[in-house]
Amino acid sequence: MRRALILAAAPLAFALGACAVSQQQEVQMGQQYSQQIAQELPIIQDQEINRYINVLGDSIARLTKRADLEWHFFVVDSKEVNAFAVPGGYVYVNRGLIERADRMDELAGAVGHEIGHVVRRHTVKQMQQQQTAGIGVQLGCILLRACESQAAQAGINVAAGALFAKFSRADETEADQEGFKNVVAAGISPEGMVSLFQKLLEERQTKPAGVDAWFQTHPLEESRIADVQGLINTLPPAQLARLSTDSRAFQSFKARLASLPPSPPVRAQ
Repeated sequence: MRRALILAAAPLAFALGACAVSQQQEVQMGQQYSQQIAQELPIIQDQEINRYINVLGDSIARLTKRADLEWHFFVVDSKEVNAFAVPGGYVYVNRGLIERADRMDELAGAVGHEIGHVVRRHTVKQMQQQQTAGIGVQLGCILLRACESQAAQAGINVAAGALFAKFSRADETEADQEGFKNVVAAGISPEGMVSLFQKLLEERQTKPAGVDAWFQTHPLEESRIADVQGLINTLPPAQLARLSTDSRAFQSFKARLASLPPSPPVRAQ
């Protein structure tokens, strides 16, 4: 089965290297990757948790220039701090990241950022830049746990969802800009983006192991926080004051998440 799934990635890789990827092809890739992710990662199946993350995600995604995609949002039952997206509108947020968010706008900022990667097709661009063989091997290593080297296993453990290489600084900036624009359009404060980024930077200084997964896939420096704050400063104070920062629904969502059994340990290789 594992060999079949690895080989199944080869036609996609060939198509990516051969020509531009249409939206239909992108959606098909997302569907295939999401099926593999569902087999390999512990996706939370709780109905209320799934309802909330999809309502929040849809409230942002439907305002983007790719509102025509059928968006899907998932919570991964992992204590690692991370979030990721695959082509076609599939967005995943780790439980560990949600636990760091104290307010709704912090989670919305992270979700909006990942939506931004899909809107700008960053993952598709990365895949097109990879060689055909490299994509197939990487997919097998990360999703199918088929690599035996210590480096490959480390990548699986900390990035259980970082399907491809670290995004460039330019890609992260674009995703931040998209996230900012669309959370504001959704009536949500973008200040949560800054406060969450600051928390992760601070935790990196004191307990780096907990946030290693995030920093391996999301370049984050003080300058990037300053850039987002600069965007926030362009908003009229009266408009910023009207934007939502928290909600009872978010706090209920967090309480429900906290009531679940602890996240499962990373599977031994």
